[in-house]
Amino acid sequence: MITQKMKYALKALLTLADAAAGPAPEALTIEEIARRSGAPKRFLEHILLEIRNAGYIASTRGRSGGYQMIKPPEAISVSELLRMIDGPIAPLQCLSRRAYQRCEDCSDEETCRIRKVFAEVFWSYLVLIESLTLADIQKSAEVSDRILG
Repeated sequence: MITQKMKYALKALLTLADAAAGPAPEALTIEEIARRSGAPKRFLEHILLEIRNAGYIASTRGRSGGYQMIKPPEAISVSELLRMIDGPIAPLQCLSRRAYQRCEDCSDEETCRIRKVFAEVFWSYLVLIESLTLADIQKSAEVSDRILG
């Protein structure tokens, strides 16, 4: 499961992407992002700082300031964002590419049946999540409406 923090990050990025795609791209204040996305302002402050530091968005100070996209939605990898916000995405620490740790209770990774099964499941998940971008989520409303009713 993704965390609530990740959901807020995605909502904020989608709000900013929508604002950038409009006829007159605009910078949005944190209050406006919170209003449009439904995410609480107090959580957004920290999340937007992380996203800005990662180089996805920029902030401008002043009366006409706010946040705006600096990378196109097609260039924002959901898996990278997920790792940045939530940390490792592997179901077992011994399967993680970036945060690998040997399981304390495992005597042999090569013969561990739990590891093998979850490796297969995780591989399928990775194939999908690694290809997903913010642009895919932007376009997903039609698909999700059909799936979720």
